[in-house]
Amino acid sequence: MANFFIGEVEDLTGIKSHILRYWEEVIPSLAPKKDIGGRRSYSARDLQTIFRLKYLIQEKKFTIEGARNQLIEDAQSFSHSESSDILLKINETRGILLETYALLKKYSNNNQQEQ
Repeated sequence: MANFFIGEVEDLTGIKSHILRYWEEVIPSLAPKKDIGGRRSYSARDLQTIFRLKYLIQEKKFTIEGARNQLIEDAQSFSHSESSDILLKINETRGILLETYALLKKYSNNNQQEQ
């Protein structure tokens, strides 16, 4: 699976990098890996968490604490749900779609720069 650097995540989500770094501090499930140089590498799952946070905060008007609690509650209800297999497949598909979107965006940006 593809990983995304913080600038790419910023472009994909519209969330500024300083906010992403803050969210890492307060949201336990958002923990991108760092390489030797300290560059963050976000997985597709991290992107899903970011999009969910963005939705909860911007659309549903949750506070950051409320959004964190909602993520925890969602995780607990999904793990106890009979439909967890379906949700897992949906999340895998979402990850694939996010990767495809990122690759298409990169390809489009490269083609624009060449012209």
